Amino acid sequence: MNVSSSPAILPESARRGRRKEARPGELLDAALDLFVEKGFATTRVEEVAARAGVSKGTLFLYFPSKEDLLKAVVRKNIAGRFAEWEQELESYAGTSSELVRYCFQSWWERVGSTKAAGLGRLLLLEANNFPEIAAFYRHEVVEPGHRLIRRILQRGMDRGELRPLDLDYAVYLVLAPLMFLSFVQPSPSLCILSPERFSPQAYIRLQADNVLQGLCVRPT
Repeated sequence: MNVSSSPAILPESARRGRRKEARPGELLDAALDLFVEKGFATTRVEEVAARAGVSKGTLFLYFPSKEDLLKAVVRKNIAGRFAEWEQELESYAGTSSELVRYCFQSWWERVGSTKAAGLGRLLLLEANNFPEIAAFYRHEVVEPGHRLIRRILQRGMDRGELRPLDLDYAVYLVLAPLMFLSFVQPSPSLCILSPERFSPQAYIRLQADNVLQGLCVRPT
């Protein structure tokens, strides 16, 4: 038997260390599942801990409160993506039409097709009961999202590819189709569409084309 080819057996202390490093991510994944399934108010921290396979005391070692847990979930799944999106915008060399289509598709792949899409609906439904969390979501997600879209549209106007726009309102032309998918896609019980007949990818492509019909400079 070739000893060198045998799988390495980690010491118990190393296995415990690796498990400890994974716990925050496991807790955030469990919290995302439960918040989207049940809502923020009705989800108990004991349920999150149990789904992650740890005790409630262990959860509080990483996240002092349920509010802190939700904020960490938002940062991991949505707010933390703005840095990479901003970097991609800086280096993007394509046309404005290509960029808008890329943004629609990128949002779908990284957020819309995941459970994170349910966070926007969750915060909207529970904003009145948790104004501090609503303010956090606005600061960490809504405002950066608006700034990013404004930059994309301003880039198009500067290049002469998009017509002059009132950016305060034009951002919602881009956001509206994505918000629609956020509300109907993550929860089958709330879905008003027929899953057999509705393709989110086809909807995204159609809406990108539709938005560009209104935004692009038209040949004289």
